[in-house]
Amino acid sequence: MEKMIWLVTTDHLEDGLWFPEEADFKTGMNYVAVLAAEGSVSVLAFILMSNHVHFVLYGVRDDVLWFINEFKRRHSKYLHAKYGIEKLLKDNDVDIRDLPLEDGSVERAIAYVQMNPVAANICTHPTQYPWGTGNVFFNAARPKGIRVDSLSARARWRILRSKTVVPGHWMISDEGYILPLSYVHSGFVEILYHTPKRMDYFLKVSSKARVRIEPGESSIPAFTDQVMRVAISDLCRTLFGKAAFDELSEKQRSEVLRQLRYRFSANIHQLARVVGVSYDEAARLLDANL
Repeated sequence: MEKMIWLVTTDHLEDGLWFPEEADFKTGMNYVAVLAAEGSVSVLAFILMSNHVHFVLYGVRDDVLWFINEFKRRHSKYLHAKYGIEKLLKDNDVDIRDLPLEDGSVERAIAYVQMNPVAANICTHPTQYPWGTGNVFFNAARPKGIRVDSLSARARWRILRSKTVVPGHWMISDEGYILPLSYVHSGFVEILYHTPKRMDYFLKVSSKARVRIEPGESSIPAFTDQVMRVAISDLCRTLFGKAAFDELSEKQRSEVLRQLRYRFSANIHQLARVVGVSYDEAARLLDANL
């Protein structure tokens, strides 16, 4: 089978999060690195968002499919061990589409991936978002870290959650994950764009950039899901003396959702994700007792 470049996108989870806490993003980053070392695909770009992920990969379709399914499997197993969440990602559908090189499709796809956190109002530029390849390309200031082979086997296992042997020259950040610069094929991407200015042009004209410029209540959260999750616990304790949203009565749940919407300008999609209910259930609770 012919090797091609593929845009890989998972569906947005409506009633849960891939990465409830910052530590979960770090684990996800290391799973990407480990799979890059294990598999037969090349990682060109990727982004880990709270409730979905995007990859631009080079390889044959079967290997690309293995990569994303294995990433889902390992992260789902991790979520089950940490939070007791069963099979969260099993039915999370994946879209895989091939990208021709000659018509700018790859440049547009990478820009689309890079601009996800900007469109989500998390940052003003993709270089400010750590969970992906936002700061990898055309970056003169190389991120600092330590070489993988400077760590003991036990330390490597603790960080990577895998016995896979990754190249010793790969770098681990101070935050505890392998830097994407170690394994992402940044040189190919930079040659593809030719210049930083041309890449910046694709970032600015991407569909995600247009969402950011013309925000709508239905798609733009004002705060990250992780910030909202912390606020949920605080509101439950402050308002009702309960430790978690699941312990509240229906009336109390309605009030917490209304408080979150008011305080954080959150839309219903985000509210459903962070409290772990369906969109329809979140909408019903918001409308209850009005």
